Amino acid sequence: MASDTTTATASDAIAKTISENDVVLFMKGTKQFPQCGFSATAVKILEHLGVPFKDVNVLEDQGIREGIKTFSNWPTIPQLYVKGEFVGGSDIMREMYTAGELHDLICDKGIAHSHHHG
Repeated sequence: MASDTTTATASDAIAKTISENDVVLFMKGTKQFPQCGFSATAVKILEHLGVPFKDVNVLEDQGIREGIKTFSNWPTIPQLYVKGEFVGGSDIMREMYTAGELHDLICDKGIAHSHHHG
């Protein structure tokens, strides 16, 4: 079981990462090599929108892996943060993407993105 110090450190690291990056995806694996289907879906959505994002591999750090669930009060990975706000996991991302809401959110937050690959 993680000690309070570990949890606090993980929480600080999570908060720092979120504050320093406009778009952060806490995921299993990396954007180049996602380690689960849900993470792969999340990466594909962000790449399709042309949104630059920071990927955090939770498999590399047990503290972050458990800490992010407490931090967001969300039980699953991946988790997307935009401008410091928790957006949701891959299901929510997919629904928002399909409805055009994720693109609107990116635009509303003033995040530069290409939207089209070509």
